[in-house]
Amino acid sequence: MQTTFPQLLLQHASQRPTATAMREKEYGIWQAITWFDLSQLVERLACGLYQAGLRQHDHMIVIGANRPRLYATMLAAQSIGAVPIALYQDAAALECTYPINNAEAKFAFAEDQEQVDKLLEIRDQCPQLAHIYFDDPRGLRSYEEPGLLSLDDLIGAGQAFADKTPGFFKAAVEKVRPDDVAAMFFTSGTTGNPKGVVHTHDSLLNRARAGAVFDKLTHDEDVLAYLPPAWIGQNIFSYAQWLSCGYVVNCPEDASTVTIDLKEIGPTYYFAPPRVFEGMLTSVMIRMEDAGSLKRSMFNYFMGVAKKVGPTLMDGTSVGLADRVLYALGNACVYGPLRNNLGFSRVRVAYTAGEAIGPDLFSFYRSIGINLKQLYGSTETAVFVCLQPDNEARADTVGVPCAGVEIKVADDGEVLVKSPGLLKGYFKNPEATAEVLTADGWYHTSDAGFLDANGHLKIIDRVKDVGRIKGGAFDGAMFAPKYVENKLKFFPHIKEVVAYGDGREKVCVMINIDFSAVGNWAERRNLPYAGYTDLAQKSEVYQLIKECVEKVNADLSADKLLAGSQISRFLVLHKELDADDGELTRTNKVRRGFIADKYDVLIDALYGGKTEQYVETQVKFEDGRTGKVSATLRIDDAKTFAPVQAAA
Repeated sequence: MQTTFPQLLLQHASQRPTATAMREKEYGIWQAITWFDLSQLVERLACGLYQAGLRQHDHMIVIGANRPRLYATMLAAQSIGAVPIALYQDAAALECTYPINNAEAKFAFAEDQEQVDKLLEIRDQCPQLAHIYFDDPRGLRSYEEPGLLSLDDLIGAGQAFADKTPGFFKAAVEKVRPDDVAAMFFTSGTTGNPKGVVHTHDSLLNRARAGAVFDKLTHDEDVLAYLPPAWIGQNIFSYAQWLSCGYVVNCPEDASTVTIDLKEIGPTYYFAPPRVFEGMLTSVMIRMEDAGSLKRSMFNYFMGVAKKVGPTLMDGTSVGLADRVLYALGNACVYGPLRNNLGFSRVRVAYTAGEAIGPDLFSFYRSIGINLKQLYGSTETAVFVCLQPDNEARADTVGVPCAGVEIKVADDGEVLVKSPGLLKGYFKNPEATAEVLTADGWYHTSDAGFLDANGHLKIIDRVKDVGRIKGGAFDGAMFAPKYVENKLKFFPHIKEVVAYGDGREKVCVMINIDFSAVGNWAERRNLPYAGYTDLAQKSEVYQLIKECVEKVNADLSADKLLAGSQISRFLVLHKELDADDGELTRTNKVRRGFIADKYDVLIDALYGGKTEQYVETQVKFEDGRTGKVSATLRIDDAKTFAPVQAAA
């Protein structure tokens, strides 16, 4: 069944006109928009854009948070054969310049004054950007820029055009073919400029349907759309699958209200990268540390029960009567209230993707009765490559290939994929396309992994990041930095980690503490501090982090393959790693190479045996100003353990 996004919109509007398509929270109240009303809005926007000069194959920039009118604008562009390109709303103005110019975009949708200011700031560098439409008028009433109009003005012009040519919209929708380009997503650009990943209606909808069939999704699902629309994960779950299944997408009022909105909506289908689940667990642990001794003791006891039998029960395997009774009691007293507090009381399926999730973190959620599963995919594969069946969710795999997907492993361990969801190519970059797509249709993922005996895919790390220890007690041992980093990030006091060790005789790491968690920990111990930099260098904090590092080392020593990845030395960074400073991508992935260059003096100190090192770092503030943060960082050794010998 081949179709397009706007055709699916019209189908829902025809078959279920009064059903809710989206909800948006405004001023604390949830407002609903039906499929019929949404189709009317899209028609007016499409007609307005066409009248303004947007044509088939043109690109239109969309920048803002999840909002019904943002989604409607994307659908409107697609309805006349144009291609929407969502950019990250937290990106700095200069970061938007390359995508806009590379795509030769003449049209843009900007949610509010912040995004309009961003586009106007770079307009001299993007001379072709002639039309900018804003949604929220606050602060923009006195702006007099050529080509700057409100979305309401565009809708009014579109209504007038539709009245004159009543058959235009449906005729335009019918002209759009499944193999036409539907969207372009710019990669996060961990090295060099980002690349525009071109996807068709069919490649996106094919994968959306495959995922929907796998998890038996229907129009009864509720989804919370809170991640950046520019991320393909958000686009698949809240746009492609939304139109494919016809369920309800809920848009939170603001980034700061997501936690509250999550509880109010109680989604049945949920998706988040690991760092969101890490943040939720950290907040739980902080609250439990502040709780009374009785409540804390009850929590710890029943979490022990959950850890023992929860994942087994989630996998549909029976346990003993005593364990079932204890778990039921724990569910009434701890797990149920905890799920409700997190907003997961109705979740039927929850997915995490984007990067590997720590096994302890994964097990925690499954142990309290949340059906958290992993999936594997990327921007280039339209997300869905592997999915975990309900009763086969394991922390060390990313599932089995889903419908239509073939997987093979190259001689160097790289995972290759063939799928109906593969990118059409990188925009205006045939050389990069040829590097990842073979002539016979295989996509190079750049991930190292293998298929286990049960047909589940295991991802070790990025091919370029998997290395070997050279010299020392673990000479020749495998080094997988992401695996080490994720084990450390399970601890609520650790927010981010960057590990190094390839080609060296030992592993060293740089750590970001979680300011909220460690700040709470310090306050309960009457430990004064004057901000992040001061807190990070406290000897008590170093001891806390050292205990976490040595627990990870003890775990690694029991892993035959990764015992050599134990951490010998560590330091706590004086600032949080930040996308605005180039240290993280806009999807919050560590740019390990960039950090190695930026903090080479710290890496030299770690491996040079120093006990402290002065560092001065330039930082960028939210208002665009720059400044410097300096500190003398302490460097500590950590205890490592002899590899545990397997029993004969």
